[in-house]
Amino acid sequence: MSKTLAVIPAGGAGTRLWPRSRRSTPKHILPLGGHGRPLLRETYERARSVADDVFVLTETRQREIIEAVLPEIDAEHLILEPSARGTTNAYGLAALTLSARDPDAVMVALPADHVVGGAARARATVRAAVRAAADSDSLVTVGLKPAFPSTGLGYIHAPGRASAGGVRVKRFIEKPDLARARRFMQAGGYYWNLAWFAWRLPVFIAELGKHAPSRLAALRRVLAARAGGDEAEAARLYQRLPLDVIDRTVMEKTDRLLLVPGDFEWADIGNWSELGDRVHPDARGNSVEGEHVLIDTHGSLVLGDRRLVAAIGLEDMIIVDTEDALLVCPRSRAQDVKKVVDALRRARKTKYL
Repeated sequence: MSKTLAVIPAGGAGTRLWPRSRRSTPKHILPLGGHGRPLLRETYERARSVADDVFVLTETRQREIIEAVLPEIDAEHLILEPSARGTTNAYGLAALTLSARDPDAVMVALPADHVVGGAARARATVRAAVRAAADSDSLVTVGLKPAFPSTGLGYIHAPGRASAGGVRVKRFIEKPDLARARRFMQAGGYYWNLAWFAWRLPVFIAELGKHAPSRLAALRRVLAARAGGDEAEAARLYQRLPLDVIDRTVMEKTDRLLLVPGDFEWADIGNWSELGDRVHPDARGNSVEGEHVLIDTHGSLVLGDRRLVAAIGLEDMIIVDTEDALLVCPRSRAQDVKKVVDALRRARKTKYL
């Protein structure tokens, strides 16, 4: 039986969760899951329960951040990108790195920044995906049965019957409007796209070579430079790679994709509005953390830090306080928090990023 190697992608900064999520405190080390532990730690423990070995895939500049959360991780279990260049390059780098160690292993990718409930069902789903990958020449993705008509997530249409342990994927669908999302729920056969994957390493590498041959060749050159001890050259070559996502490069093009349906609690927490009642809900629909006084305030998210936060007459607002920055916006504008980060970058106010 092939070994199962879990890879935890832990990159990016979660710009829509500013000012808590920053370069020094990226989303995956925030305690957003409701258990007071960093998301990365929770993902690591989940990965350990389904895999023979666990690796963390991250940028070089985040190495110390990762090691602070997971001190048990040694250099052999860190797969380091010279810089963040999208999931196509990240997964390609990981697959080639692991293939040099164990060429027929099954790789399962579990992103570090997801909130997961129903641990037993989640583990069973991942194990089913690993079995489907191990027993076939297919790439496997996990799709979640929609709990509500989400307009903030991508969907996968897999309407057929299970074969080889999964359902054949028909198409990927970008974030729909509310009417389409409702139709998807009524029709069945549509799943949320979690970006959880499993594949035998030679199958994935072959599909990457088929759909993006120049990319595979370029990644091999990166690893050759690294193997020769020339990290500067590896970084230079990696920085030149096109920036894109694995869904578009491979998953939407391959004819080898299976979906394993899951039925467990899951959230991406892409913005503050999605944090919802995971933070201490009160009787007026507010979600509150830290010292606070709320008067005639309803349906708001209030996250304090070192100061008392007082609010009067607010409805459906977001207040996030930190030591050096304060965010205030309507819940309906939560997606626009990224614009603050972009504005700070343009103004070169890098100390707030």
